[in-house]
Amino acid sequence: MAKKIKDTDYLAVSARIRAMENGLLTRERMEQVLDARTDEEAVKILQECGYPELDPTHPEAMDAALSAAREATLADLADSAPDPRYIDIFKLKYDYHNVKAILKAEAMGTDPSRMLMDMGRVPAETLREALRTGVLTDLPVRLAAAAAEAREVLDTTRDPQLSDIVLDRWCYQDMDDVAEATGSAFLHGYVKAQIDAANLRSLIRTIRMGKNADFLRGVLFSGGDIGTGAVLKIAANGGQGLAEVYGPTRLQEAAEAGAEALRGGPLTEFEKLCDDAVGGYLADAQFVPFGEAPLLAYLAARETEYTNLRILLLGRSTGLSADVIRSRLRASFV
Repeated sequence: MAKKIKDTDYLAVSARIRAMENGLLTRERMEQVLDARTDEEAVKILQECGYPELDPTHPEAMDAALSAAREATLADLADSAPDPRYIDIFKLKYDYHNVKAILKAEAMGTDPSRMLMDMGRVPAETLREALRTGVLTDLPVRLAAAAAEAREVLDTTRDPQLSDIVLDRWCYQDMDDVAEATGSAFLHGYVKAQIDAANLRSLIRTIRMGKNADFLRGVLFSGGDIGTGAVLKIAANGGQGLAEVYGPTRLQEAAEAGAEALRGGPLTEFEKLCDDAVGGYLADAQFVPFGEAPLLAYLAARETEYTNLRILLLGRSTGLSADVIRSRLRASFV
């Protein structure tokens, strides 16, 4: 029987995390990047923070550099995390992303290489070869089942959106299973927060598109704190009931922005607040001295940082105003 991992097994890595948190980009440092007179000056500020040269005029190269930074962070902490499944939570979504890219490219007769992200549990080329040959036995069990079902749906319907929904559903189930297997209530709560945010997004988009509750039923994910029945009832009522269902939850502000979006407002603020609500769940990790919570919060904060860097640099390069860029930046709670 495997040795049960205790909070105290995280003493060393928790101490490292607290030190590494000092290297996260603060809001003040992001403001410096935002206010830099030139893109070159902005990139130089980030280099002083340990980032490689990020050239927003070449988005693919910039994305590759950010991907390399992600990979280095995950690899670094994988060596010291007592339970590798906490790292897997942040890796497995890239497996599902890669399956999406490979299946779509296969259907269109194109090369998926530029869309692949080699940061999952399975090397991108290994996954690509498995899907090419149809030999999925060496893949993680859930990923293999997800790929097989998504391919069948795509072959049958020729609708990549339906195929993506299948893969997203398997991805959340995979994450939920990993969280349950670790026995971590904190990790389980993090996964539930992501599912609830995803379902709220689907609810608002479905109503805005004029789709009915039957359509929504097909795109909702189970496993969140907010039951799918409650979400479907809101859809059936054309958006009525958002405040009652989401008001007592961390998604209150996002739901209010969603209600505004249903009245014709933009989706940008709504999407941002959904992400912020998930990030807000991790804020409690600041008060946990050691254990898996600080590790999970740090990794999530790094993910948010990479997203913000992309928003910052691409926004600057395309001439967006500082206020518009600032309004799109995700909150960081570490």
